[in-house]
Amino acid sequence: MNDKTQYWVELAEYDIETARAMLRTGRYLYVGFMCHQTIEKALKAVIAGNDSFPPKIHGLMKLAQLSDIFDIMDDDQKDLLDTLDPLNIAARYPEQKEKLAEILTSERCEAILAETEGLLCWIKQRL
Repeated sequence: MNDKTQYWVELAEYDIETARAMLRTGRYLYVGFMCHQTIEKALKAVIAGNDSFPPKIHGLMKLAQLSDIFDIMDDDQKDLLDTLDPLNIAARYPEQKEKLAEILTSERCEAILAETEGLLCWIKQRL
């Protein structure tokens, strides 16, 4: 694994640990946000591993396509990208936080976190 790839992997691992901490403390809005960040950085690790510079974008579908692993992802993994994508932007704006707070329950966040951990592991196996 090259240094650029390792850099992004370390960031992704830090973010998944932060998501776990947010779940333990009941800060559910940030569980979703950090899960998005985890997968964004894992996908950027794949791009960096292909000797490319990861673009400064946040869209998970686009990053997955640029990383050349989109075509081997299953439907559940792609569905998770769809679930996580809006959590990056919505967590930043007050008018959307209330809507998210209703959706991001403890149980929902536990499920999102578990799926994110699984996808992170899967992505790391492809590095």
